Amino acid sequence: MNANINKKNILITNNPKFKEVNSHNIEIIYFPDLDFMGILYKARDYIHLYYKLLTHPIVSSIKPYETPYKSIALSNNNGELDLESLELIENSIALTNNFLDKPRRKLTETIDEDFKLIDYKLVSGAIESIL
Repeated sequence: MNANINKKNILITNNPKFKEVNSHNIEIIYFPDLDFMGILYKARDYIHLYYKLLTHPIVSSIKPYETPYKSIALSNNNGELDLESLELIENSIALTNNFLDKPRRKLTETIDEDFKLIDYKLVSGAIESIL
């Protein structure tokens, strides 16, 4: 993780679509073994390393228990802890915890691809408008 601390803009994700297609001016940090909640925790780790959120951790009407994919863009905050980002990620973690006991449906390959694409399009659009 320390190798990435000096980078300006990063995207932490478990969505393989970002590995396949990276047309953005942002470093992709891919965590294939993390689930939705794991990506939220990883974002919180980066916020404690003086990054700030560029994209909202919970974006869309898809519930955290419905999709396994999560991508969050962050920007280096020049050595300052961004309290707004910290509060937002903590609230997102708390909200997601409320859904952990919900039953997960089995994803078909088509539905899985749809969730990858939705996450990719939502976050890509946000990145393009921000950077």
